[in-house]
Amino acid sequence: MPEATSQPQPVVAVVYQPFKTDLDQLRAAVAQGEQESGWAAARWYETAEDDAGVGATKQAVEDGASVVIASGGDGTIRAVAEALRGTGVPLTIVPQGTGNLLARNLGVPLTKVSEAVQAAFSGVNRKIDLGILTIVREDDSESDHVFLVLAGMGLDARAISATRSTLKRRVGWLAYVDAGVRTILTDKPLQIHFSVDGSEVKPLSVYTVMIGNCGLMPGGVLLIPDAKLDDGRLDVVALKPLGAFSWLRIWNKIGWENGVLRKTKTGRKIIDLVHDTRNVSYVQATNYALSVTKPEPIQLDGDDFGLALAVNGRVDPGSLVVRVLPDWKA
Repeated sequence: MPEATSQPQPVVAVVYQPFKTDLDQLRAAVAQGEQESGWAAARWYETAEDDAGVGATKQAVEDGASVVIASGGDGTIRAVAEALRGTGVPLTIVPQGTGNLLARNLGVPLTKVSEAVQAAFSGVNRKIDLGILTIVREDDSESDHVFLVLAGMGLDARAISATRSTLKRRVGWLAYVDAGVRTILTDKPLQIHFSVDGSEVKPLSVYTVMIGNCGLMPGGVLLIPDAKLDDGRLDVVALKPLGAFSWLRIWNKIGWENGVLRKTKTGRKIIDLVHDTRNVSYVQATNYALSVTKPEPIQLDGDDFGLALAVNGRVDPGSLVVRVLPDWKA
């Protein structure tokens, strides 16, 4: 009788941002997971100053990783996701950043490293969409980038571009509020031309336009209430300047309607009756293109991606596998 061949033990690869990760705490949590699950010893990959994690993750996949744990901020998570796109290798997130945007939308606990790590060993796989943004620069060069939550041009991108790094290190996400207030007081609305799913190009005046893959922001703000990570669609929100009290109307729409009224059946009926989309409008698309007459800052998941003359956002349905615990709720 031929000898039975033993299956190789599963192995976790850990891709971590060294300056944002409590390495001792993470190593202890991973070691506990290995012991309880009987998996092989984890392999560890540090991100580099000039590579947020794409190279490290590709190496981890080449080395045979069964699942990749990504530890760091939104930039690290986005880079790891970009490298895992289409591979089928699951991603587990250990949030260590300022916004932790995808983690919030998946319900990953933001302060419980051991629970986040547990998902790698005993969680369930979930396929989610990725946003792909083609950025066209002033010199006509083009580049493609993955985004997990939001890509934006206008007030949001200008604010992120203007965010002071020292303030961000001290107060985290509130640094964007500081930059946002300064931008609101000094900047004029943005004139764009846009097209939805190849439709006729139309002009629009906006404070900002954001192409979303999901909609929950820090502070529990539900920016895009109908956005889902696995519906094969992008959700675009435009904040429009109409009248002297535009920002009050926008905040009422996002903060009150989306953050409070939508949480109850009665509240949703009130929204349906009012149906005010003058200052905030939403549209779903698989492809959304916009252009401007002079270069504007562009942001992806809260990171500055320089200046662009045009962008084209499209969806890559189900191209990323994330591993989560079943009881996590966003």
